[in-house]
Amino acid sequence: MNITIVTTGGTISKTFNEADGSLRNDRPVIEAIIGQLRVPDLAIRYRHVVSKDSLDLTDADRRLIVDAVREEAARADAVVVAHGTDTLSVTGEQLHREMPEPRVPIVLTGAMRPYEFRDSDAAQNVIESLLACRMVGPGVYVAMHNRLLRFPGVVKDRQTLTFVKRG
Repeated sequence: MNITIVTTGGTISKTFNEADGSLRNDRPVIEAIIGQLRVPDLAIRYRHVVSKDSLDLTDADRRLIVDAVREEAARADAVVVAHGTDTLSVTGEQLHREMPEPRVPIVLTGAMRPYEFRDSDAAQNVIESLLACRMVGPGVYVAMHNRLLRFPGVVKDRQTLTFVKRG
């Protein structure tokens, strides 16, 4: 199976800077996560689009993300989008609007805590997104916290710190 992973930054990719104690989107970490997994029958291609906290994404950034996903969906068996959770729903809704009948599964995922933190949910969510690519048909989804939800109507529940389906 050929999967393209589109990276956009977000908490999943935040790294800790010891010099000043800050968390930054300096580099994607998803390759490190996948490097620890046993996925012998996956051919994974990475496409780094932006590296920002999702609250800082602009309309122009989202256009780059949608265009990259559209391009990758034409050649891959599935596309995973690593995205910040604060505005993941905005991007998911835009992908659903602009690609209402994609050829392949498009699965968004992220993390509530950075991968570098001991109690991070990043690896779990990446694993779930890869598994979702095998199990679902074409569409736009979010895979996080043992849930797979299809757009439209997916929102972040800030009380439970996960995603839910509304409407």
